[in-house]
Amino acid sequence: MFELFQYHFIQKALIAGCFIAVLCSTLGVFLVLKRLSLIGDGLAHVTFGSVAVGLLLHSQPIYTAVPLVALSSLGILKLTERARLYGDTAIGIVSSLGIASGVILVSISGGYNVDLFSYLFGSILSISNTEVITSIVLSVIVMLMVLLFYNELASITFDEEMAKMSGIKTRRINEILVVLTALTVVLAMKVVGIMLVSALLILPASAALQTAKSFKATIITAGAIAVFSVISGIWISFAANLPSGGTIIIINFIIFMLMFGYSKNVLRAKPEEPH
Repeated sequence: MFELFQYHFIQKALIAGCFIAVLCSTLGVFLVLKRLSLIGDGLAHVTFGSVAVGLLLHSQPIYTAVPLVALSSLGILKLTERARLYGDTAIGIVSSLGIASGVILVSISGGYNVDLFSYLFGSILSISNTEVITSIVLSVIVMLMVLLFYNELASITFDEEMAKMSGIKTRRINEILVVLTALTVVLAMKVVGIMLVSALLILPASAALQTAKSFKATIITAGAIAVFSVISGIWISFAANLPSGGTIIIINFIIFMLMFGYSKNVLRAKPEEPH
């Protein structure tokens, strides 16, 4: 096992994967508690269209995806506020527009190719030096933003109306949250792929919520689960010749089921308090 990690491409995959895993799990906690977990799936579909734009222009897809997906995330908020739509409806509209645009652009650019499939289903073992550096820089920026606005983000997560009454500019904080999510979705597409990126946002957070006793403990537990799943997923996928993205998500799901079962057993074993 340790000999495996001597390969340069494995080291690059681990470095980028761990940074992005912590990022996804942290934001995932906020999104799951705010019942916005589907935004990851919607923005993933927009990312597909953005990647198609990058491939059509013969540029790095991440450079076209970051601004386009960020703008789309703000568009979801605007639709929710001004068109009087529920969040899931706004996500569905933007998501369908993104996937439809992607299909058209892929057709114009000559159809599906190897590059596009690596973004659709993940290809962390082939991540380039430029993508590693970009992932680290953007991950650090996003995490610093989360730390900077941590109290505000926590407030709108649990009670947005109370946060607004206490003087917090909830619209701006919501905009920050969705833009940070957009950046995270774009970064994670190389790890698990566009088709599975929402799972990396949802599963570690959902697993941590089964056992964690506090909000901070939930974030720390989710980060540990995500990092473990990336490291073990890369090792298993390389050793067994399996797709890395799918392996990482399956490990996340197994951990979720184990923690779900543990929490249920603890509740069942807990004696009833006397009336």
